[in-house]
Amino acid sequence: MRPHAVLTGGAGFLGSHIAERLLTRDVDVTVLDNFSTGTPDNIAHLQGHNGFRLIEADVSNYISVPGPVDYVLHFASPASPVDYAELPIQTMKVGSLGTHNTLGLAMEKGARYLLASTSEVYGDPLVHPQPESYWGNVNPVGPRGCYDEAKRFAEALTTAYRTKHGVNTAIMRIFNTYGPRMRPNDGRAIPNFITQALGGLPLTVQGDGRQTRSVCYVDDLVDGALRLLFSDTSGSFKPATSSCICRPRSYTIGIAPTMTHCGTSSTPTVSVSPRT
Repeated sequence: MRPHAVLTGGAGFLGSHIAERLLTRDVDVTVLDNFSTGTPDNIAHLQGHNGFRLIEADVSNYISVPGPVDYVLHFASPASPVDYAELPIQTMKVGSLGTHNTLGLAMEKGARYLLASTSEVYGDPLVHPQPESYWGNVNPVGPRGCYDEAKRFAEALTTAYRTKHGVNTAIMRIFNTYGPRMRPNDGRAIPNFITQALGGLPLTVQGDGRQTRSVCYVDDLVDGALRLLFSDTSGSFKPATSSCICRPRSYTIGIAPTMTHCGTSSTPTVSVSPRT
């Protein structure tokens, strides 16, 4: 019998690539998604594939999946600032109730559990780059608080299920990822710059442009995620035992106009706006 993975948020940007790669590794995939930010178009090419199943469901509600399950991957959540500003309560619910429900499924099935967390758990960090031992600088009532705190709670709950119930968990903190199926209006730096450059618009740089970002192409992110999933690495937050998925080098946002110019026929102008 082939292994079976349950993947929440599998119709999203990252989730669709994870589903695709799991199928190439002969793992059956059941995707749970309510399409709040994902779209069936992202997984249309997987429909009809042997071993693939799509269930429209909100994992913030009770979930039940019949039969054996070997892996549970919780990737469901609004992840763009545009999305979680529009959907703050849903963001909090999927990070809390959704994590609780998927951990319950993993415990019931005896499955390996992978939580997709984020660099946003560090908030507005005072340390660059952030080691996994850094606890962050977070404002729980700030404009990004709903996402930051949802993921911090999700990490804490995942750790509690590991220590209290012995669930085989792992946590990955994903940094800025880009690639195919990312929405042009996603709201994050790379799609913003590309969309503005192609449209001949000024490139909007938040703040003074000196802030840095570590970026990772989606194929590399998927490689890291599956290596973690299939490993024995835990999600314990002792130094060097949690897993941050990113490139080892950070780039200054202010160099983006030069980088974007490589793909356009004219030098773009820059519009500086306050950082939110």
